[in-house]
Amino acid sequence: MNKPLRRVSAFCLALVLVLMVWATWIQGAKASDYREDPHNPRVNIAKYSAPLGNILVDGQPITGSAATSSSLKYKRTYKDGALYAPVTGFSSQIFGSTQLESLYGELLGGADSRLQNPADTLLHERPKGGDVATTIDAKVQKAGYEALGDKTGAAIALDPATGRILGMVSTPSYDPGKFAGSSTADQKAWQSLTNDAGQPNLNRALRQPLPPGSTFKLVVAAAALENGLYSSVDQPTDSPDPYTLPNTRTQLTNESASAPCKNATIRTALQYSCNTVFAKMAVDLGKDKVRAQAEKFGFNDAKMDVPVRATKSVYPKDMDQAQTALSGIGQFDDQATPLQMAMVASAIANGGDLKAPQLVDKLTDGGGNTVQQNDPRTYRTAMSSRTAAQLRSAMQTVVDKGTGSNAKIDGVTVGGKTGTAQHGVDNSGTPYAWFVSYADDGKGHQVAVAVMVEDGHAARNEVSGNGLAAPIAKAMMQAALS
Repeated sequence: MNKPLRRVSAFCLALVLVLMVWATWIQGAKASDYREDPHNPRVNIAKYSAPLGNILVDGQPITGSAATSSSLKYKRTYKDGALYAPVTGFSSQIFGSTQLESLYGELLGGADSRLQNPADTLLHERPKGGDVATTIDAKVQKAGYEALGDKTGAAIALDPATGRILGMVSTPSYDPGKFAGSSTADQKAWQSLTNDAGQPNLNRALRQPLPPGSTFKLVVAAAALENGLYSSVDQPTDSPDPYTLPNTRTQLTNESASAPCKNATIRTALQYSCNTVFAKMAVDLGKDKVRAQAEKFGFNDAKMDVPVRATKSVYPKDMDQAQTALSGIGQFDDQATPLQMAMVASAIANGGDLKAPQLVDKLTDGGGNTVQQNDPRTYRTAMSSRTAAQLRSAMQTVVDKGTGSNAKIDGVTVGGKTGTAQHGVDNSGTPYAWFVSYADDGKGHQVAVAVMVEDGHAARNEVSGNGLAAPIAKAMMQAALS
């Protein structure tokens, strides 16, 4: 064989070898990627070829499946869809899935390897879809949803001892069943949802960080006690009224000029929500100590998964003293989700031990056998038990004698903190109304709640945490302890 022919033969052989390696790689290493690629129509055909597993509340399904006449034989259905949409997310034949429907899509659709028994593996059959049992208490969820009503806002309730999310409400909401299929009506419903200026598909409880206003004063108070700036909530502070922001001529005042805020104790300062006390306290502590305390509660954690990922709540790093003062009253660039503020209340209620919030209790296979159990775990030790006890006592004063009176529940110990957060250029927008609280029935049952009302449909001077948010928290606390 002459030299040119040998070269051509060697080149052709090399091409064959490359083709064989490529085919092996595609059919072996990349097979699962292509098989699970959402753009592969076979993925959806397989997923919707049989009824999906369900998402459960109190052991009962809040989802289902309905037969269709298309190649996608079943579509997802929802019971009380708008009530539970912030929990379930959606599963649509056209538009994909979100939240629990997305995170546990393989389990619900039967593709999770944990569901397979030897017979399924041998016969290459798809097992029956598994179920996702949530931690939600139906009574708490319904109470929060009805109390929020037509307001724009969110509410979340935690069990301080376990971190279980008992209720997670976001309004306005939407019915995920309206676009679960692939019909023209489903497409129109999706278009209407995405064009809605009220953003009903935004989970405000997890993904809407806003200035927390005076509710953040609990974090500053914890930092002051933990760092020894003050020995107790009943020690007088060094607090002028008004307070001139450091290195400026700007005077910070209090909502009520008659409030006894000058040199007030932490208890009194929380009771009357004294801006001057906590602004100066933040400066006296310094931004680093306040930030360290905030981070013990979960601020600045970009991987807060419940298991749905929550947007990071922020306590800023680069501030001068004047900005640090404003951050001490929950303004400047402070940002917090309702989940984050519920975690603050939860840590205080649980003696300083902050449990990781969790929305899912367990996962089961199609026969009801547990494939994953989520046990309580400590997120961080947010403060000492002594500091937590001091803050609980001060929060009780807020409800019994101060700005949180609308959260009172007969026969139950309730502590809370109101917040009215400024928003807009020069505070031109309608403020955000906040309320964070805990309740203890004295029988071993507790609940921690955070409520944020973004738009109370009220005149600007009528917006308050006690007026708008506290009644919602009260409804959820009553339901949790009933």
